[in-house]
Amino acid sequence: MPIIELLKAVLLGIVEGVTEWLPISSTGHMILLDEFIQLKASPAFKEMFLVVIQLGAILAVVLLYFNKLNPFSRRKTSRQKRDTLAIWGKVIVGILPAAVLGVLFDDWLDEHLYNYITVAVTLILYGILFILVENRNKTRRPTVRSFHDLSYQTAFQVGLFQVLSLIPGTSRSGATILGGILLGASRPLAAEYSFFLSIPVMFGASALKLVKFGLHFTGMETALLITGMIVAFVVSIAAIKFLLSYIKNNDFKAFGWYRIVLGILVIGYFLLFH
Repeated sequence: MPIIELLKAVLLGIVEGVTEWLPISSTGHMILLDEFIQLKASPAFKEMFLVVIQLGAILAVVLLYFNKLNPFSRRKTSRQKRDTLAIWGKVIVGILPAAVLGVLFDDWLDEHLYNYITVAVTLILYGILFILVENRNKTRRPTVRSFHDLSYQTAFQVGLFQVLSLIPGTSRSGATILGGILLGASRPLAAEYSFFLSIPVMFGASALKLVKFGLHFTGMETALLITGMIVAFVVSIAAIKFLLSYIKNNDFKAFGWYRIVLGILVIGYFLLFH
């Protein structure tokens, strides 16, 4: 039986690693996947697991962008170090709205919105928005192409879009990328800024869940959590590289259509079998 539970953690790690970075909602997919392959663990552990497993995914960003995000690198000039600190300043400004509201409404969101109806509706809604925004942007050229062009005001406005991702099924990366594009950012910059915003957000969310759960794990619970995080880390590296390569020559409409189809399938499944 334990090996089956570990295989479930591997599958959950794969799904987390793929969906965390693509704008298709990792939380939404994890909630839905849990309907089909439920871990044999307490509800409190599963709630914590589905959030803390994201630490594996975020460590992939830290690894891939370590040099760019490290203001203390000896290989950087003084100006490059200042530019790196400016990136972190814009990240801090961008996370403030979601950090404040996330702490205030975490319990309410868990109780009222973590369900298939919310996930299905948000999958479809933001899928439609991605298609509409990309159609609107066909004739527009981005005005913000680098972090130097990204003002603190725009960074804060992107952070307001990130608040939407507190609703399951929205997609944190989807909300911030969509917000960035609407505010004039290029797709590569919007994606990178979304990755960087996720670092403190995910560490904070994971710490909050760990504190609520407590640090008293059984041996099996420890094995499940570590397995899920390692798999999410490895898969995330591939997913991030894929997304950055994909958006060089493609828009996000394919993800929009995927979200719409998945949302419809979710509604159909739960209406027929629940």
